[in-house]
Amino acid sequence: MTTTTGTATTTATTATTVTTATTTARATSRPRLGPVPVLWLALLATPLAAGANAPVLILPDMARALGVSGSTATWLVASYAWAMAVGTPLLAGLLRRRGLRAVLRVASALLVGGTLLVAASPWLPLTLTGRAAQAAGGAGLTAVAMSLAGSARRMGVISAGFGILGASGPLLGAQLAHAVSWRLSLCVSVIAVLAVPMVSRYATTPAAPTAPETTHQGRFDVRGAALLTAFVTTLVLLPHAPAAALGSSAVAATLLALHIRRQPDGFVPAALIRKPLFLGSALLALALSGSYFTLLFSVPRLLADRAGWDAGTAGTGQLVALLTGSALSWLLAAASARMSRVAVRSVLVGVGAAAGAIAVFASWGPLLLVATVGGTFAATGANAVLSMHAVSSAPDPQRPTAIGLFALCYQLGGAFGPAIATALVLAA
Repeated sequence: MTTTTGTATTTATTATTVTTATTTARATSRPRLGPVPVLWLALLATPLAAGANAPVLILPDMARALGVSGSTATWLVASYAWAMAVGTPLLAGLLRRRGLRAVLRVASALLVGGTLLVAASPWLPLTLTGRAAQAAGGAGLTAVAMSLAGSARRMGVISAGFGILGASGPLLGAQLAHAVSWRLSLCVSVIAVLAVPMVSRYATTPAAPTAPETTHQGRFDVRGAALLTAFVTTLVLLPHAPAAALGSSAVAATLLALHIRRQPDGFVPAALIRKPLFLGSALLALALSGSYFTLLFSVPRLLADRAGWDAGTAGTGQLVALLTGSALSWLLAAASARMSRVAVRSVLVGVGAAAGAIAVFASWGPLLLVATVGGTFAATGANAVLSMHAVSSAPDPQRPTAIGLFALCYQLGGAFGPAIATALVLAA
């Protein structure tokens, strides 16, 4: 009897211990409530910008190492921009349907796998594949960060971080290429995975479904996603092969429009793209982003040709200008809540247009850097403020989609800019 009682007591104690341990484990594994600290979101998103801009000053070295021409080497930039543009809406769609953790896993795998391929591949096609995987993974992490930002001020921190790391990217890439290898310069975006565990612990995005019954929201619109990808691909090819890409883009756009008409609630929601607020915000971001990336790749050459600056001086001056423009854009994002939308857009358009005009006509080095400051301010400010305008036009279930499509338009500027710079300045 005593033995039985002792055994029962021991069993009860053990059960209590197991229950307590299980409760503790559940409490430990449960996502934390409240907003994710914005610095973790910045770390999750902004290394993408450093990876995109790292080749700016080392394109000739990369071309020589791979045995290709300078214009061919720009595909290492174009493929990255293409994959960012395509990957953002695709992974934002995954975020909407499968939730935060699924996107974090897929994006991290793409980023790490692409980085390993870039580091080891001796051939341009495999290197391009690795760059595209890196960019798609980074785009997914950026979509998560933007979904969790929640306000223009917090989005301003992320966008300013984009500008700062984008500003540091060219000089960082050049230094790493000089000290170790240009391949290491193309691997800097992988540091974003350091933020993944913390972001995963802190929160799940409100738009990301967690309950099993809400995870699958109808059949995935495969045709819509494929047509959007085809359309974006033809747009990216437009500066490189205008004649072929122009016809292809017209066909892809027509097929996509017909599909949206047949399936208005598909991958590209008809109600969203018909909203003037969303469409105007996305197209303005595209224009300002394209101007910024054109300046980013053109100004170092213009400083050398017009002002006689050497590469080191030009790189340092551009870094200071990019950092300044990024810091000023955060001030705009912080003040935007007290400004009307018309006022914000007037500031962005005015500064962006002035930056482009200065770059066309200026021959004095400091004035060219002023153009860089203006272009950075306009593009980074647009990403911070106009993204919030675009998202506010969408109902809650479509907000990840709105973020993905807005970011697609912004990233298209990153695809057009280097090609425009090559055609107008770098090839001269």
